[in-house]
Amino acid sequence: MRKTRDTMLVMLLRHTPLMLFITVFLLFGWLSPRFLSYQSFENVVKQASYIGIVGVGMTFVLLTAGIDLSVGSNMYLSAVVAGLLIRHHGLPAPAALVVCLAVGLLFGVVNALVVTRLRIVPFVATLGTLWIGRGLGLWLTESIPVEFPETVTRIGAQRSLGVPLPVMIFALVVLCASVLLRSTALGRQIYAVGNDIEAAAKAGINTVRVQGTAFVICGLLAALGGFISVAQLGIVNAGFGKDREFDAIAAAVLGGTSLFGGIGSVFPGTVLGAVLIQMVSIGLVSAQVDLYLQPLVAAGIIFVAVLLDSLRTRQLAKLSRRHIRVEELASPRHFVENRAIDVGGR
Repeated sequence: MRKTRDTMLVMLLRHTPLMLFITVFLLFGWLSPRFLSYQSFENVVKQASYIGIVGVGMTFVLLTAGIDLSVGSNMYLSAVVAGLLIRHHGLPAPAALVVCLAVGLLFGVVNALVVTRLRIVPFVATLGTLWIGRGLGLWLTESIPVEFPETVTRIGAQRSLGVPLPVMIFALVVLCASVLLRSTALGRQIYAVGNDIEAAAKAGINTVRVQGTAFVICGLLAALGGFISVAQLGIVNAGFGKDREFDAIAAAVLGGTSLFGGIGSVFPGTVLGAVLIQMVSIGLVSAQVDLYLQPLVAAGIIFVAVLLDSLRTRQLAKLSRRHIRVEELASPRHFVENRAIDVGGR
């Protein structure tokens, strides 16, 4: 009976992010019935697509027990370089996207080298590259906004099979990331490094390569997220991408990814987290909450979500330990060992 109860509790705890998502969705639907419409939900997912892409990259880093505070600056610098090349050299949109991704990839490589070769703590290392990236972008633009042509903004408005293209790109990124994490050796190594880096090294895993790869993937997806955001906004100003690292971290954590590494998933985890953040933002507007109270309400919802996730993680660990102890006590090996002790004691 107790085992059945524990099993049900574990299932409920594992699906806490999904239940929170449904609760918030129904709450805003109750406050504003139009929020429940398909058009409204499509708008939420479309606007969440770019932060979801960045959040997927952040998930890779968090799974290795690292963190990347520079993704917002990466988004800004990558978009700025692509925008300036379009403006001054007439670069076509596909080539601009390639350049944008190349800058993001380089940004990720720099983070990887600083963390793995110079052995600087990820928090400090990426805090430094955050300021460097933002400074380079401001120097290149002299704080003047960079406008993008219609060839780029058309990407943000385009549809494929009736679905907005940004959502399709987001779905493709999620699919590739999920397959990588669940079905490849690299994915298993990322989880192993996050769980226990020393044990992973003893098992023959190249922990430096795994950590570096996570930062490179994060840098690449940050640039892609920045380009998708630009395709919807059409302009890059001095504040573009600012503080988006916190949205990306929140999206991953709200989806169940642990800040201590080794626990988390891209789908449904980070996807739910990214959509939840955007849903709260749009839901507060739909519910006509006071403009000045919206940040406080949004922060409160996110705080409660993170608190629930923390409690969930501790409870799951406690249930896991209890389950292991029960299995050990019931095992024949445990009985034989105890019997030998009893005989020896006599």
